[in-house]
Amino acid sequence: MTEMTIRPYHGGDESALLAVWQAALSTDPITPHIFHARVLLDPNFKAENLLVAEDCGVVRGFVLGMARQVPHFLEGLEPGSAWVTAFGVQPGLERQGIGARLFERLEAQFYAEGREVIQISPYVPNYFTPGVDSDAYPGALAFLQARGYRVIDRPVSMQMPLTAYRIPAEVIALEQQWSGQGYSFQPVRSADLPDLLPFIEAHFGWEWWRHAQEYLHELFNGSDEISFWVARRSGQVAGYCQMRRERFGPFGVDPALRNQGIGQVLLCRCLAEQRSKGFHTAWFLWAEEAVARLYERTGFQIVRRWAIFEKKLA
Repeated sequence: MTEMTIRPYHGGDESALLAVWQAALSTDPITPHIFHARVLLDPNFKAENLLVAEDCGVVRGFVLGMARQVPHFLEGLEPGSAWVTAFGVQPGLERQGIGARLFERLEAQFYAEGREVIQISPYVPNYFTPGVDSDAYPGALAFLQARGYRVIDRPVSMQMPLTAYRIPAEVIALEQQWSGQGYSFQPVRSADLPDLLPFIEAHFGWEWWRHAQEYLHELFNGSDEISFWVARRSGQVAGYCQMRRERFGPFGVDPALRNQGIGQVLLCRCLAEQRSKGFHTAWFLWAEEAVARLYERTGFQIVRRWAIFEKKLA
């Protein structure tokens, strides 16, 4: 190769960049439509933070960085934070310094802006994966660790078949037990909304609020692809659960009421309703390993393991 050039992305790079993306991230391919929606049309996208490595006019690698230009709900601009949501080098050209030069340039740019930390890759709302797949991309793990990134979390992806799903008898008994103590488990109603959305924001934050609001908007506009269940007691929201088509979650229970089976009842009710609508699989992209035990009891199995990385720049 001749001298490699590191430069910002421009519109004519799209086909070549996506070709490298598909080859380097073969377990996580994307379509041009997804690239347009989640990258080019993201309000925080800046071409100078999507760097490409070019050799004789040919794109050999890329790194996609994001930093907030507009606030994300009440979380604001998060001025100290930046994210890398995807990166890759053309297969066969690894370990030749291409990735290192891309990251050096991007890290220097973020540092000059006053960013203090980079994470890979839990940027919301437009992340592609929760982190680096530990099994699919072992070389990426080694590369990041060599550059001073450390693992801060290890979530998992899970899925389960719904074709023959039935709510277990022990869960029905548990629901009856809680009902006898004044709890209700019902599909969401419009009367729940004034309490439900503040409950989600208070206990789970604005990103979960955004997901719930999006699902509820579709549901109350007539969608038959969404299940949304709410648990209440004495007029107060105790927990909720949501599912769109085959993608489950997120769902949550009041921290003061966890580990008592309320979440399991909500989970099973949601799965059963989606099965009745003709969906045959349930999956989610990430959950903490500690929470995975609840899902395993229901029938979910781990299908991918992730490593979320972080590097402090200051």
